[in-house]
Amino acid sequence: MPLTDLPLPQLAAYSCATPEPPDFDAFWKRTLAATRPEASFEPYETRLRTVTVQDVALAGFGGSRVRGWLLVPAHAEGPLPCVVEIPGYGGGRGLPHDSLVYSAAGYAHFIMDLRGQGAHWLVGGTPDPDASPEPHYPGFMTSGLADPDGYYYRRVITDAVCAVRAIAGHPAVDADRIALMGGSAGAGVALAAAGLGAPVRCLIADVPYLCDIRRGCELATDGPYLEVVGFLRARRDLVEQAMRTLSYVDGVFFARRATVPALFSAALMDPICPPSTAYAAFNAYAGPADMKLWEFNGHEGGEGFQQLRRLDFLTEAL
Repeated sequence: MPLTDLPLPQLAAYSCATPEPPDFDAFWKRTLAATRPEASFEPYETRLRTVTVQDVALAGFGGSRVRGWLLVPAHAEGPLPCVVEIPGYGGGRGLPHDSLVYSAAGYAHFIMDLRGQGAHWLVGGTPDPDASPEPHYPGFMTSGLADPDGYYYRRVITDAVCAVRAIAGHPAVDADRIALMGGSAGAGVALAAAGLGAPVRCLIADVPYLCDIRRGCELATDGPYLEVVGFLRARRDLVEQAMRTLSYVDGVFFARRATVPALFSAALMDPICPPSTAYAAFNAYAGPADMKLWEFNGHEGGEGFQQLRRLDFLTEAL
């Protein structure tokens, strides 16, 4: 993948041109007002010996049950700092042994399921009973796209806020030391939850998706932005309405409201999340933030190298 976006000096100064909805805050206040902090935690038997696992069911958007795993280092004493992780597009919570890094590092670790997803890579088990009945392009990006109230990511972002609130009340978790983390679409959702005031100490947003969404749709050559392109190729009459809906979940506007310390990453050869879209959120971020740029990588970003940066960041922030 060659360089097809802005050169680095322009990325450092780039800002999103999409106007923020005037009722953005009112929309999300109304959305979150309908949630309730309910969750159950059931022991889950595994062959793992260094962690204990609980199967979590929390009340997400509309009261729908959202699943997750809570991994806690075995024999840990006292409430622990916790990493809340949002999977990327197409993934789910997976199986407990898929996600052992953070519990091995001494953190409680919650992996949230994504409603309706988990059939592309890490498996999931949370349905989406509130999905719009309107036709949409294959995938999730265009589900309910004609109306912000019915849009898919309104529900997922709400689920993420509910997840942090639920985990904060668990006796194994130090509610004052929660990190919210994700990569790609998971990063966009994590950024949104942080901007909506989820009670977290810090944020990690790697190669974030759902940021400067209109530009992403115009530039991306791979990945789920192309679902929007395919939908609007047929539904020419809905272009402006679709872009209005997407503006309510755009990470740039959540970034303006998020103030906890943050670690971002971007990749110059990313065909899925063009680096300018990541910089649009990073440059708008209201709190202290660092960016790690991977010059010769695509959407995989830094992979294991970025994992090391995550652990260093968590050590300092938590």
